[in-house]
Amino acid sequence: MTKRSEALPAPVEDASPTTGETNTDPATASDGEGKGGLPTVSAAGHGEWNDALAMQIMQVCAGGIDPDEKGLLGKRLRAGVAAMRGIEPGDVLEDMAAAQLVAAHHAAMQAYGRAANPDQPFAVWRESLNQANRLSRTFAAMLEALNRHRGKGGQQRVVVEHVTVNEGGQAVVGAVERPGGRGADG
Repeated sequence: MTKRSEALPAPVEDASPTTGETNTDPATASDGEGKGGLPTVSAAGHGEWNDALAMQIMQVCAGGIDPDEKGLLGKRLRAGVAAMRGIEPGDVLEDMAAAQLVAAHHAAMQAYGRAANPDQPFAVWRESLNQANRLSRTFAAMLEALNRHRGKGGQQRVVVEHVTVNEGGQAVVGAVERPGGRGADG
């Protein structure tokens, strides 16, 4: 995985090496790490995959913002990049899962925001909460899947510190299956 020296990309001003002009477009401003003017968000480092992933994250995070609002747009884009870096994907599969986590979180928060509007009809409020609920559950399932992929979830471990087996008794340690599967009388 590519180590990243900072949690957030640099400010959105980026001087062009050829013209010397300053780029104030936060969608294409470089953070000094990626090629093609896009921040490094992929475990694979810079390149076409990183650029595609960075653009996808930026499209999700910029949704609903007027492109003329450079300040708010830049903050949202940097937040999406920071979220990807915080998740620290370790391979291409984790890149994809992390991007989907960011997108699901962003969409859930938008749905919660719509539900918080007091001037809307009850049906819109209810549907917004339903969508937010589904997106939150999707986020949790995706996070669990990512943790399983990383080896952080799944099997539980039980530590037995003391076992006494009296004379004539038998002890078995480990998973025991009966012939014929679960519930068979053997």
